[in-house]
Amino acid sequence: MYVPTDDAPVAHTAGVQRLLASYRAIPAQATVRLAKGTSNLFRARARNTAPGLDVSGLTGVLSVDPVARTADVAGMCTYEDLVDATLPYGLAPLVVPQLKTITLGGAVTGLGIESSSFRNGLPHESVLELDILTGAGDVVTASATQNSDLFFTFPNSYGTLGYSVRLRIELEPVAPFVELTHLRYHGLDELVADMDDIVKTGVHDGRRVDYLDGVMFTPGEAYLCLGRQSDEPGPVSDYTGSQIYYRSIQHDNPAGKTDRLTIADYLWRWDTDWFWCSRAFGAQNPRIRPLWPRRYRRSSFYWKLIGYDQRFDIADRIEGRSLRRPPAPLRERVVQDIEVPIENTAEFLQWFDANVPIEPVWLCPLRLRGDQAWPLYPIKPHHTYVNVGFWSSVPAGPAPGHTNRAIEKQVAELGGHKSLYSESFYSPDEFDALYGGTKYRAVKQTYDPDSRLLDLYAKAVQRR
Repeated sequence: MYVPTDDAPVAHTAGVQRLLASYRAIPAQATVRLAKGTSNLFRARARNTAPGLDVSGLTGVLSVDPVARTADVAGMCTYEDLVDATLPYGLAPLVVPQLKTITLGGAVTGLGIESSSFRNGLPHESVLELDILTGAGDVVTASATQNSDLFFTFPNSYGTLGYSVRLRIELEPVAPFVELTHLRYHGLDELVADMDDIVKTGVHDGRRVDYLDGVMFTPGEAYLCLGRQSDEPGPVSDYTGSQIYYRSIQHDNPAGKTDRLTIADYLWRWDTDWFWCSRAFGAQNPRIRPLWPRRYRRSSFYWKLIGYDQRFDIADRIEGRSLRRPPAPLRERVVQDIEVPIENTAEFLQWFDANVPIEPVWLCPLRLRGDQAWPLYPIKPHHTYVNVGFWSSVPAGPAPGHTNRAIEKQVAELGGHKSLYSESFYSPDEFDALYGGTKYRAVKQTYDPDSRLLDLYAKAVQRR
């Protein structure tokens, strides 16, 4: 369990001073970047030989206020540490992204989503204020009333407007257990209709719904997973061992399938197998799984394996050797999260099933909490969207990015957006229209006048 110490604020102050010293040590002509060995990005990272920002002192929880239901958190604190600090108070962040190593600062500047997003929106909507190191080398406090232009454009800026140093966020009460009901659907229209009704009412079959997501294996086999917090003790399932969570969802019972988890195991239910992606490493093979140490059944370890693959092209080399061909990019990586309006979700899923050989896919409804629109990710307030997540590879097409480009086109035609953590192929004009280009440039000029940080289009789309 992570416990904030009494000297955490003092240590944080020292960490901020090291951060500022590292900024001053970067040559004026060099681009400012984090000195960070790990990343939750799936796009190529720009190479840089200059020293980076020292964020080693910005990893902890500074304080938890159980009365105000807030927490002060350093920007590089992982959600694993944050949840460990808040659960003893019966509290949790309003939205806890699925993977333990995602940082709070990363989820705010890069967006995040989970099964509470149908009622709590996105992680940045629970931020009350934050301190940001800007491209100008200043640490400024931003909120809805202070440096508000930076506060509202910071989400989805991916570190191109600055890096979060400290964040004050809202927390919500949580119960010790989550009761689950997995509903099977043989058609997407019925699934989307039920999802829409639950988002609007917060109930299903007369029972409160606190968490809502789903999985589509095929259009004829899809599921909604309904979670309800509970104080009632009793037996719980464990998906950190031989059992695999996403396989536990599957059934053919018209009444649905029920399950129970502790709140902590529910929040991290996807992390053990990185949703279903651990199967690519053999970790779901029943002969291999007992030999795979439990401490390595987590997303952070799979990230290391992905890093080796990206560095040495292991997968393509193996496939090329098995086919007796020279090493070549035989596969196109398709690792994306997109959002489309709920009324267009079934159409997108049918198109995806017909055109992209990836299964299963994750479904997660989203609705902004209030009236505020966020310029760099302009989805409409008071409207439900559905996140569709798919993370795999497909046979390479006739041109680089063939399948990813087709997905981008389809998502745009259906009034949606996609997250920018992976490859993107938009033209500058398309990107500007989708991601608040005019507003972004105005704020960029104010807080990074010398362009010490990368431009968002350069970081998200262009290869350097």
